[in-house]
Amino acid sequence: MSFMGNMIGNKALAAHGKSEYEKAMQLYDEAYEKGMDKPRLLRGYSILLIRTRHFDRALEVLKKLEKLPGLTANEKVDLHVNYAIILWQKGHLDHAMEILEDEFKHLKNGTMYSIIGYLKIEQGDAEAALAFNQAALEYDDADPVYLDNMGQTYYRLVGDKEKAKPYFDRAIELKPDAIDTNYFLSLYDIEKGDTEQAIERLQTARKGFFSPLNYATPEKIDEKLAQLGVKA
Repeated sequence: MSFMGNMIGNKALAAHGKSEYEKAMQLYDEAYEKGMDKPRLLRGYSILLIRTRHFDRALEVLKKLEKLPGLTANEKVDLHVNYAIILWQKGHLDHAMEILEDEFKHLKNGTMYSIIGYLKIEQGDAEAALAFNQAALEYDDADPVYLDNMGQTYYRLVGDKEKAKPYFDRAIELKPDAIDTNYFLSLYDIEKGDTEQAIERLQTARKGFFSPLNYATPEKIDEKLAQLGVKA
């Protein structure tokens, strides 16, 4: 056990919790080099690495975490979920889904519904995505991520913008700063000629902290803003 590494890691986790991501990353890096080995600290570090798309480093951290004794069942599931996200980002979506769906047989919680629901959309099977995301909404019909996933399913896979819209509208009521929901609703605003509203939504989305599980990327948002005559 590394006293110094874990002490710095606790500071990193505190900064992470306050959304001070740059500070947190610097502290996590230092703590890791000094031997940080507490599961919750390594988990926090891996999550931030994944969100900032440092996948190779995240994989290294997850492998270290996996070797630690005494991991709880939930910690093991969380590790496998993060590993699956890395696999997906490295081009192995089907393998990632095999891991996630195997875990889902044993643990059905909010995180699993949200991630699998989104990756079902990425797989491109409209029927499967609709079925799964409907099940997610039956699990919790007031979760903004599940609502957004269903909206994206109708918008991206089914091509039915009219059916998608109520899901996006409900999601934005529950989470006004949601990156993807703001992005998709801006597309409706653009179609109806409400440029001002579209710009406001896009700028709200652009301020968010992006992750691989966002359909809207900073580049996509900047492109839309540029089309509307606004510099990012």
